[in-house]
Amino acid sequence: MKERIWLSPPHMGHNEILYIKEAFEKNWIAPAGPNIKLFEDSISNFTQVEHAVAVNSGTSALHLALILLNIKPGDEVICSSFTFIASANPILYLKARPVFVDSDQQSWNMDPDLLEEAIEDKVKNGVKPKAIIVVHSYGNAARITEILSIAKKHQIPVVEDAAQAFGSTYQKKMLGSFGTIGVYSFNGNKIITTSSGGALVTNNKDLAAKATYLSNQARNETEHFTHSDIGYNYRMSNILAGIGLGQMKIVYERIKQRRQVFEYYREALHDIPAISFIPETDDSVSNRWLTCIALTPNAPTTPTEIKESLEKQNIESRYLWKPLHLQPIYQSAPFYGSGFSEKLFKTGLALPSGSNLKMNELDRVIDVIRDKFSH
Repeated sequence: MKERIWLSPPHMGHNEILYIKEAFEKNWIAPAGPNIKLFEDSISNFTQVEHAVAVNSGTSALHLALILLNIKPGDEVICSSFTFIASANPILYLKARPVFVDSDQQSWNMDPDLLEEAIEDKVKNGVKPKAIIVVHSYGNAARITEILSIAKKHQIPVVEDAAQAFGSTYQKKMLGSFGTIGVYSFNGNKIITTSSGGALVTNNKDLAAKATYLSNQARNETEHFTHSDIGYNYRMSNILAGIGLGQMKIVYERIKQRRQVFEYYREALHDIPAISFIPETDDSVSNRWLTCIALTPNAPTTPTEIKESLEKQNIESRYLWKPLHLQPIYQSAPFYGSGFSEKLFKTGLALPSGSNLKMNELDRVIDVIRDKFSH
């Protein structure tokens, strides 16, 4: 059996181990330590957002974001449907109610027209949404300026779920830096990783301070353990922040490598008209976290057949997101859609996209795909 090709494996550089080694030598093994502040500063500088708070996952960051926006039980929060379920679950943590919005063809992300339809319909029925979670899925920019314009018109704060889009830009500005709060993930499969971890970014000093406070069990600045609010153990550890510091030194290189992987696939498969690739929104640069394809209805094969053939060659691939409005837990939630995300789910596949993929490994993937179209 040939060596396994993974979908999106971690890719370490040379500096991560140095930060970890220093932490061991200086006994900074406890959760707190100097690497955390350094990592937060590095994120802030990279994203050009004034404040960054490092936490133990992107989901934790999103949960904190909704708390900071004062989401209460019964409130309605609009969320992209074409995304991983972690984008919506924090809404339920707070006993609020999700309202899902479909994607558009230009970005594969939240459709601004459907967003406005959802807001106006909710307002007409006397329930104004309290927040909008817009996801930049697969590292691709949503039509963020249009979404922000609609949100401003209706005075609704926007949370950017840029968990998959660290380093992606729109009009040369980092995704995650447009909304009231931005959220990133540094999970093991992301473009850079801290093994597990995430971050919340905001230009609001008070929101950042409260996020730090809540992520540390809402401990008051007193001599004794005094707590005036419900807090959470959402801190990132000093060890993981050290890994993040090492990864930040090579983030631009990793983006370049992922984009090269995408272009290699596109060039190699450009002559197959039944295959289309995830688009890149006008005036944006995607980090190309995952290379995604979609097949036309008349294609001679299916995503399942391609996936099974790849697996036989010990190659991992993955179906595109099953829209959240189709998930059993969310089937009763309101949905404003065109059917586009369902179409992507039925016709799409994510291909191995790691920044450490070798050319011969990419060719292995391509050979399997081309073979499915040669019969």
